[in-house]
Amino acid sequence: MPAKTTMDALTGSAAVPAEAVTPLIRGVAVLRELTEAGGTLSPSALERATGLARSTVDRITSTLARMGYVRLDGRDVLLAPRLMELGNAYLAALRLPALLSGRADALADELDESVSLAVADRDGIRFIHQATRRRAMSLSFRIGDLLPAERTAPGALFAAEWDEPEWRAWRARRAADPRDQGFPAVPPRAASFRGATPGPGDERHGLLSADLGEHATPDEEFDQRVRDAASVGWALDDQLIEPGLVAVAVPVRDPRTGRIACAASVVSHTSRHTAAGLRDTLLPRLRAAVADMERELRETEPAVTGTPSGLAIWTGASKQELGREFIESLARGLTVLTAFGEGRASLTLTEVAKATGLARATARRALITYEHLGLVTATPHRTFTLTPRVLSLGFPPLSRTSLPEIATPHLVALTSRIHESASLAVLTPSGEEIQYTARVATNRVMSVNLTVGTRLPAYATSMGRVLLADLPAAQRTLGELRPLTSRTLTDPRALARVLTDVRTQGHALVDEELEEGLRSIAVPVRDRTGRVVAALNTAMHTTRRTPAECVTDLLPELRATATAIERDFHTAGRFTRVPTA
Repeated sequence: MPAKTTMDALTGSAAVPAEAVTPLIRGVAVLRELTEAGGTLSPSALERATGLARSTVDRITSTLARMGYVRLDGRDVLLAPRLMELGNAYLAALRLPALLSGRADALADELDESVSLAVADRDGIRFIHQATRRRAMSLSFRIGDLLPAERTAPGALFAAEWDEPEWRAWRARRAADPRDQGFPAVPPRAASFRGATPGPGDERHGLLSADLGEHATPDEEFDQRVRDAASVGWALDDQLIEPGLVAVAVPVRDPRTGRIACAASVVSHTSRHTAAGLRDTLLPRLRAAVADMERELRETEPAVTGTPSGLAIWTGASKQELGREFIESLARGLTVLTAFGEGRASLTLTEVAKATGLARATARRALITYEHLGLVTATPHRTFTLTPRVLSLGFPPLSRTSLPEIATPHLVALTSRIHESASLAVLTPSGEEIQYTARVATNRVMSVNLTVGTRLPAYATSMGRVLLADLPAAQRTLGELRPLTSRTLTDPRALARVLTDVRTQGHALVDEELEEGLRSIAVPVRDRTGRVVAALNTAMHTTRRTPAECVTDLLPELRATATAIERDFHTAGRFTRVPTA
């Protein structure tokens, strides 16, 4: 019997609606396969995994690349940060990360333990926020990761609200996938796996009910844990995912409906807490934080935001340019997901069509397709909402990306256009130096020999001046202003005037101040708040371009590249922390 493909898993046993958009189903299959593979696969691997023809895979990836959702790098297809706009649409519409993540972060700082927020996704849970402690043994789950309900603390809480059809669906999934192979974020369940054995007195505190016999199956244990969670209002995970990992979870209830909006968990390791110790020591503080979260939900009114418009207009031009290699129905279908967001959690068909610039019939077919795939649900009031499953479209692997990783493809493109090396740098904690975090060099007989990790004095470099110029004068730490060449600026007052000019003009040009014969020009890279977090530059020997030519020829290219980096950086950083180094 042939292996089951992603297309088989997507279509399932339910008949595909006659009005479903087949290219959209295939595009989702490719994105999910790339997600489960960690973000990178070859076209041949995609062909095998999805069961699609190679020509179809090539057309899909070409379309996704045109949209900026994937990047084609030699023989590989890689997920690109812009794809996170789909998951961002769900998270913005949900509102919970924006409202509650600050309190989760504060609790993690207070307890010095990892704190997670999760929502229900059918018979699993999916993370929407992670506040992770940095340790040798730290939590590796990512935003968007899907875990089986029965192997988590939040799962027992959500299952307490399941109706009989949902329990039947869970039992069917457990029978079809007893080792949890369909959940790549967790280790496969061993044949003899039952979780940790309860210790003395645990049955009295909700770890495991005394009604459960010692030969109970894992499914019977879960059923009992659900009853216990419904009774006491919290749940424990005593090494259900893997040995050593323990967690306690409390429901955060929607003030409008009383149902669970999400679950907040404190996650630790048995080297620091037993499950019982986690309950006894940290549960009261978790409950207090959840009470604050519920008050936040009760008191914060949904924001009223404008709707995007004309998101699909460019598809016609792309089709004309790329011809058969661009699948317009796939591109238009994916734009439907971006119609949702803050203040747009539930939309009618007319509102979706207006937000995207699509015809009603086109939007309707896309919504029918997404409802079949479990990415959209229809309400009784003829509106549509996104489901947590939207996060399965690339969000988990991309949620751990860094600014250097985001910038590198753009540096490659810049270098190919200007035929000069390009670099990204940040200020070191002392503020006196810059550190190179990404670099793409050109092949020249005479070139600037620098590598990632190199540190240089900030005051004498173009990137350093861009970074220093964004700081208030009182916060600048310049260190000793030593003359590195005969042209190095070492007068603090003169340097302050230069930094004012750099801030005003938006770039810095340094001419032979760091090294004789070396000329460089840099521009800022800003975060979502407008703060400069990195600098982008190119450097060359003075014989290759005059200062004026650097401004006329290179500055526009640098600025365009910085804008492209910022666009991806802002998308990736909307609901995740993107390290700048």
